[in-house]
Amino acid sequence: MTEAAPLPRNGGFDYLIVGAGFAGAVLAERLARDAGKRVLIVDRRPHIGGNAYDRYDDAGILIHPYGPHIFHTNSKDVFEYLSRFTAWRPYEHRVLASVDGQQLPIPINLDTVNGLYGLNLTAFEVESFFASVAEPVEQVRTSEDVVVSKVGRDLYQKFFRGYTRKQWGLDPSELDASVTARVPTRTNRDNRYFTDTYQAMPLHGYTRMFEAMLDHPNIKVMLNTDYREIVDLVPWGHMIYTGPVDAFFDHCHGKLPYRSLDFVHETHPVEQFQAVGTVNYPNDYGYTRISEFKHITGQRHPHTSVVYEYPRAEGDPYYPVPRPENAELYKKYEALTRTRTDVTFVGRLATYRYYNMDQVVAQALATYRRLQGDKAEATERQAVGTAGGSA
Repeated sequence: MTEAAPLPRNGGFDYLIVGAGFAGAVLAERLARDAGKRVLIVDRRPHIGGNAYDRYDDAGILIHPYGPHIFHTNSKDVFEYLSRFTAWRPYEHRVLASVDGQQLPIPINLDTVNGLYGLNLTAFEVESFFASVAEPVEQVRTSEDVVVSKVGRDLYQKFFRGYTRKQWGLDPSELDASVTARVPTRTNRDNRYFTDTYQAMPLHGYTRMFEAMLDHPNIKVMLNTDYREIVDLVPWGHMIYTGPVDAFFDHCHGKLPYRSLDFVHETHPVEQFQAVGTVNYPNDYGYTRISEFKHITGQRHPHTSVVYEYPRAEGDPYYPVPRPENAELYKKYEALTRTRTDVTFVGRLATYRYYNMDQVVAQALATYRRLQGDKAEATERQAVGTAGGSA
């Protein structure tokens, strides 16, 4: 067992970390295990893991309470880092979209086009098909522009417009191009949702991985706690904040817009509910998608659990709303973060960006390296100053 680091002179913690999701947990682990720092990590929820938290439901099925979290990355460094805390189960996510009475692959590929229109195109022919239906867009600015310039108006209406309106509460013509640019269009039959080099799920679940990450004598975890309740009671040297940046500054410039989600979980007395991990419903019903966890986790069980996702305007912040005016508002908060040398802001909510899980891990690892570099630079400056004073 690693020996605990000596207490700072004030008898408290070197770091107070707000939020026990990926950003907070990675930084806590690195600071404790690699740098020997004493860390207090605080979360207002009753569990670690943030939105990636998973648990067994009453039927004994491993579920993701906050919707499916599919791990994928092209970063060898990120994958190898997380592999210190979990074994993996290979998993390639597949998604179908319910359109015109059929369930067709999304992202749109060769089989999507052939199935929807009753055609028998080849990969070469579907490229010409896309070119024939695409609408020229002089300057791609919005999510609508992205899609219609690639696959035309009909596929846009059937697969994208309704889903986007439900998900964001806005028409794609009102949203930044980055929203639909995330979803590719394929001319082959590749029906994987992601094409990353590393696609796998933590073998025993995300929560077990987080437990291993935070299992260190230098790390103390405090749950069911708003950091504001203890920030003036517990001595700490530096704060790492992973919550909403506007909340940190008491919404002094106004609230940053987020979209939220309601999750409705159901268990069914059948082994399989649907053909793939997720089925999207772009045009029907109030929910955007249904996900079935046993596809994702590989668990064997005579029953199955699914989750329905209903987008909401209010609730826990999940998705920053990508519009130019929101980016401008965030810049005001970003300027305030630079005035707080005692706080480092990291993660999705603190930087108002829609990051995948692997991107948050990469950002946290980079933040740790920067913190260590800043500390070394400060120590060097102090040494130079001391040497100069004694000359």
